Amino acid sequence: MERVFKALADGTRRSILDRLFEADGLSLGELCSGLEMSRQAVSKHLGILETAGLVIAVRRGREKRHFLNPVPIQEIGNRWIAKYARKQTRVIAALKEALEEGSHEES
Repeated sequence: MERVFKALADGTRRSILDRLFEADGLSLGELCSGLEMSRQAVSKHLGILETAGLVIAVRRGREKRHFLNPVPIQEIGNRWIAKYARKQTRVIAALKEALEEGSHEES
């Protein structure tokens, strides 16, 4: 999970993931076309994303296509975000219940 956080910490890598979300299966050249950096730099970012499991590269002939793997992001959501959201949701539900009880007592 640490590799996923490291990969997501960089804005360029998040931008690459956004591009793959919009149009999955892009080649290195296609990914470079929207970024103002060298092919080598984009390739380095892709390597980090692949190591983190966020991107899967598939060779098709001489070309290498890159696909988004959303599973590690979902795991972060399940492990970190959902747990905190549940606590806040419980607090809001308790507040709503208390406010509703107060309005019934006034009637």
